[in-house]
Amino acid sequence: MRINLTKKDLVNVLYMRVGFSKQIIENLVDEFFSIIVLNLLKKKSVKISKFGTFLIRSKNSRVGRNPKTKEEKEISKRDVVLFKPSKEFKELLNNIRKNAS
Repeated sequence: MRINLTKKDLVNVLYMRVGFSKQIIENLVDEFFSIIVLNLLKKKSVKISKFGTFLIRSKNSRVGRNPKTKEEKEISKRDVVLFKPSKEFKELLNNIRKNAS
């Protein structure tokens, strides 16, 4: 069983369900992801109704430690992307888990 869903897997699933050519589906998937990225860069958040919200959060620089060598190193300031699932998405997942048990 595969753990990750790759872009290729997503293109194949959509190809089987929609019936467009794989090239068209791949272009749609690429465009969808680029729209999310561009909006994150502009507005710092993207809300997809009944799915969730992608947010950009800034993290300050800090001192980190290598657990093996105990060597300290500064971790630079950076932006990270967070995902907060919607209430409907959480309920859907919980209902699927209940029914699968």
